[in-house]
Amino acid sequence: MAAATSTPRLRFWHNRRQRRLAIQAAFLAALLLLILYSISRATRLSLGFDFLNGPAGFAISNHWLVEVDAGDPRWRVYLAGVANTVRLVIAGIILATLLGVVMGVARLSGNWLVSRVALVYVEIFRNTPLLVQIVFWYTAVLLKLPRIDAERDFNGVVYLSNRGLALPWPEPEGAILPWLVLCVAAAAAAYYVRRRRILLDERTGRSGAANRWALATFLALAAVAFAVTGLPVIVDSPTLFRPDVGAIEYRGGMVVTPEFMAMLLALVVYTGAFITEIVRGSIQALARGQTEAAMALGMTGYQRMTLIILPQALRTMIPAVTNQFLNLSKNSSLAVVIGYSELFFISGVVINNAGHAVPMFIIIISTYVTLSLLISAAMNWLNRRVQLVGRS
Repeated sequence: MAAATSTPRLRFWHNRRQRRLAIQAAFLAALLLLILYSISRATRLSLGFDFLNGPAGFAISNHWLVEVDAGDPRWRVYLAGVANTVRLVIAGIILATLLGVVMGVARLSGNWLVSRVALVYVEIFRNTPLLVQIVFWYTAVLLKLPRIDAERDFNGVVYLSNRGLALPWPEPEGAILPWLVLCVAAAAAAYYVRRRRILLDERTGRSGAANRWALATFLALAAVAFAVTGLPVIVDSPTLFRPDVGAIEYRGGMVVTPEFMAMLLALVVYTGAFITEIVRGSIQALARGQTEAAMALGMTGYQRMTLIILPQALRTMIPAVTNQFLNLSKNSSLAVVIGYSELFFISGVVINNAGHAVPMFIIIISTYVTLSLLISAAMNWLNRRVQLVGRS
C-alpha cells in the first residue's frame, strides 16, 4: 500500500512540465509575499517629495551651471549635484577614451620602451582598486601641492595650489545670443562646404581635405560674427585675493577644485587602462592582410592606423567601450569619499538633514538609470553608424 500511494508523487516529479509549473508557482508565491510585505512597509513611510521644496540649509563648494546657496530649495541643490556629476562623467569619458586609444596603440608599438611603458600602466592601474586610486591622487598628490599663500603662478594668468587650479574662463557679455545664432549658421555653411568638397573628391579622385575646408570655413565665419556682434565674450582672468581678515582665495576665472581633479584623474587612468586593452584586442582581431595591403599602397604608419586599422577596429570595440563608459558614470559616486559635491554626496547630506531616505534613493536610482540610458543610446547610435551596410 505504501508503494502504491507514493507512485503518483513520483510520477508528478518525474514529469518535466509539471515540475516546472510547480517551481514557477512557488517562485510566484514567494514574489507576491515579498511585494505584499514591501507594500505594507511602504504604507507606513512618508514617500512624498514635498520635502525637496524646503531650504537646503547647506552650501556646496563646487558649482557648475547651477549657482546655489544654503537658502535655496533642496531640489535646486540636488540639480547642482547632478550637474557636477554630468561634468565629471563627460570629461572622464572624453579623456579616458583619448588615453585608452593612445595607450592601446602604444601596446602594439614596435618600440620596446613604448610598449613596456604602456604594459606597466595597464597592469598597475587596472589591478588597483579605484577607491585606492582616488584617495592616492587626492591625499598624496593634490593636497601636497604648495599652499595658496605660496602658490605657483604662470605669468599671473594661471594659479596652482592645494586649493585648486585657477584658469582664465570666457564670460558672456552683450549680444551673446545673436553670435550663437550666427555660429549655428556658420556650422551649416561648413557642412555644405564639406559635402561639396567630398563630391569634388569623388569626381577628381583626389583628396581635397574636406574636413579641413569645413573647419576653416566655420572658424572664419565664427570669427567674423564675433567681431560684428561686438565681442560678446570676454576672458575673465583669475586673481589672488588677500583680505586683511580671513582666508586667501581665488577671485574670477574658473577654479578647478582638488576634489574634482582627483576624481577626474582616478576615473580617467582607471577606465583608460581597461579601454587600452579593448583597443589592443580589437586591433589584433583584424586580419593582418589589412595592414599589409595598406603598406603595399605606400601608406605611412599614421595613415594606416587612422584610415584603415582604427575605423575597422571601431566596430569591435564600441560595445565593450560602452560598458566602460557606463562603469565610469556609476563609479563617479565614489567621489563621496573625498567630499566632491556630486549627486550622491548631496543626497547623503539631504538625508542626514531632512530624512526621507527612501524617496531620495528613488531619485538617486532614477538619475543614474537615466544617465546610463542616455550614454547607451548615444553609443548604440554610434555603433549603428559604423557597422557595415547590409549587415544584420
